[in-house]
Amino acid sequence: MPVTPAPLTTGAVDAVLAWYEQSARELPWRLPEAGAWGILVSEIMLQQTPVVRVLPRWIDWMARWPTPADLAAAPTADVLRAWDRLGYPRRALRLQDCARAIVREHDGVVPRGEDALRALPGIGEYTAAAVTAFAHHDRAVVADTNVRRVIARAVQGDPLPARSYTAAERARITASVPEDVPRSVRWNQAVMELGALVCTARSPRCEQCPLAAHSCAWVAAGRPEPEPGARRTQAFAGTDREMRGLIMAQLREHGAVAVTALDALDTADPARVARCLASLLADGLAVREGDQARLP
Repeated sequence: MPVTPAPLTTGAVDAVLAWYEQSARELPWRLPEAGAWGILVSEIMLQQTPVVRVLPRWIDWMARWPTPADLAAAPTADVLRAWDRLGYPRRALRLQDCARAIVREHDGVVPRGEDALRALPGIGEYTAAAVTAFAHHDRAVVADTNVRRVIARAVQGDPLPARSYTAAERARITASVPEDVPRSVRWNQAVMELGALVCTARSPRCEQCPLAAHSCAWVAAGRPEPEPGARRTQAFAGTDREMRGLIMAQLREHGAVAVTALDALDTADPARVARCLASLLADGLAVREGDQARLP
């Protein structure tokens, strides 16, 4: 029979909640007036993107499209321009598709319940749980990279979580979420913030961590280093992802750009430019009309 993982102690949870009360960042999507739509937008923007880059874009976005209906009706080219340099621009397309589904299927109101949320375009397990907890104040198991790292260290003694999110890891994280609903919502917020600010991947500040005095397994084990190759690093310079970003920047700035002009982005490897443009066309992030490319 599988072993049920031991949750963090009540004292450990209390310590993290007390730390959060004193240390939480003031972010606009945490304010009540952000609403479920504002929280959903923030969660999509924050995927693989730091808060400092998201903050000004989120503020501008919500001022422009404060409801799903506003975004659903917006020209796609305007949506992609507003996404600017947040990266992974397919997220912008998925967010607009999500807004259209909310308008079409839910009368313009972000639905409640993880199943209903996951039925929306571009909404996966994490985002559905985050909206459930932070917008609708229901109990959910929110497991982003920060939460996974905190629990991996505090409960398992591992320096970093595994590359893939396993059923065993999900069970460990679930076991640490308080049963009391308001307390569970606060815990999800607190442990995520702890991972972002203190229990970081490369420079953890254990001397400031509320879990250090509550039997953190990683600290007790002497803070072992990750196995060689365990850290995930993503090269960027010279990659197709970089080139896609350069092409999108040209399209945002100029509207329509001659395909031959885009070749100047990499004169040493024009095939790379052609390959990346073709991928943008396939993803619906650009369209081609004759010898020009433009935003859709």
